[in-house]
Amino acid sequence: MGKVQLNGSDRLTTAVEHAYSATVPAGRTLHIAGVAPLDEGGTTVAPGDVQGQVRAVVANLRVILGERGAELSDVARLTVFVAEHLQVDLQVAGETLAEVLGDVPPVSLVGVSRLRYDDQVVELEAVAAL
Repeated sequence: MGKVQLNGSDRLTTAVEHAYSATVPAGRTLHIAGVAPLDEGGTTVAPGDVQGQVRAVVANLRVILGERGAELSDVARLTVFVAEHLQVDLQVAGETLAEVLGDVPPVSLVGVSRLRYDDQVVELEAVAAL
């Protein structure tokens, strides 16, 4: 079980697919930036595919967390950047996150014009409790 408690709200809509806030015990936190959908050879996974790249960045996030003794349930906050022109792609990213994570921490889905690597359309940042 993770160290993070995900919180809903009694006064805000329950139609969102993520927690509104997260309670983290005092202690160390891990700040993770620039998680890209790259394989071990540095090649972009699932070129141009929002769903495939969400799965890839979550898999890479899982590796980073594991190297520090944490797991996905320790994530207190996510920011997901999606480089697509349609708002529906943000929705697809959010739905895929919910499918992959189950319990989704507070998350911001942000549309951007470009990301660093060829054919990259998804990147994420995370804060986790250690």
